Amino acid sequence: MKKKQRQPIRFTYQIIIALVLLIGAFILSMLFGAADTTWRDVWQAFTPTGTGEKVAILREIRLPREVAAIFVGAALSVSGAIMQGMTRNPLADPGLLGLTAGANAALAITLAWLPNLNYFGIMIACFIGAALAAGLVFGIASLKRGGFSPFRIVLAGAAISAFLLAVAEGIGIYFHLSKDVSMWTAGGLIGTTWEQLQLIVPFIVIGIGLALVFSKQLTILSLSEEVAVGLGQKTTQIKMILFIITTFLAGAAVALVGNIAFIGLMVPHIVRGIVGTDYRYIIPISTITGAIFMLLADTLGRNINPPYETPVAAIISIMGLPFFLFIIHKGGKAFS
Repeated sequence: MKKKQRQPIRFTYQIIIALVLLIGAFILSMLFGAADTTWRDVWQAFTPTGTGEKVAILREIRLPREVAAIFVGAALSVSGAIMQGMTRNPLADPGLLGLTAGANAALAITLAWLPNLNYFGIMIACFIGAALAAGLVFGIASLKRGGFSPFRIVLAGAAISAFLLAVAEGIGIYFHLSKDVSMWTAGGLIGTTWEQLQLIVPFIVIGIGLALVFSKQLTILSLSEEVAVGLGQKTTQIKMILFIITTFLAGAAVALVGNIAFIGLMVPHIVRGIVGTDYRYIIPISTITGAIFMLLADTLGRNINPPYETPVAAIISIMGLPFFLFIIHKGGKAFS
């Protein structure tokens, strides 16, 4: 009983600390960049009376990209947490299991055959591509007798990801769209506009909200299929809903910033080491932690070699690959 009484208190403190860190990371991301800005400029950017060139840069260029970083980091982290819980696979990640590659391939096809399609249409295409890629991965992984193991899913994901990324590159070269496709697939936040955020953010907010609603069912599902069935869960329906949520979150992230892997792998593992294995706590903390992680990665990318930018996808991959190997070395447990 004491544990049950203390956990909500601990969780409240964890949420408060995470939110404070998020605010700190956001302020740092607004303050540091190629343009030399001060605390005064940042403050004026959030006031209606603020004017000047630097204030305009902060409002129209830096602020939308940092808002995008918050929502993309949250979306990829939550989708990774859902996939790890749903498949009971510690190596699950939207990037590693082909979702982001599928969205990229759909993006390239859309740019080639429907060049005049608006941003909403591109976003829908990314959703469809992510869903088809995930279907291929799970279909191939389940062909062998005995169902699919975590490592079989990863191998299938690597193969499908490589194939779909090659498709995207091939279409870009054939239709002379390599520059356009590369701008998306580089995994950068540069050029993010308020119009794009107005379309993408509602999907991410709804997706994370639904993830919170089904977090209890996800916790039970993460224990074992037999336990979930024994407790009366309709596992097929729950998995379908969680799959749709994951597709929406990953597709929205790719539509906004392109192909970014490893966030969905790293953040849930780190969060489980802090809050435990209950997804009612993992999902909200992963949301905030993913946002912090993406803000810091983007800030680092903008300040390594200004005025040039280091792609945020490259920075995350440099950290993500050793983490991936560390999880394998630990037998999938990492910080849990």
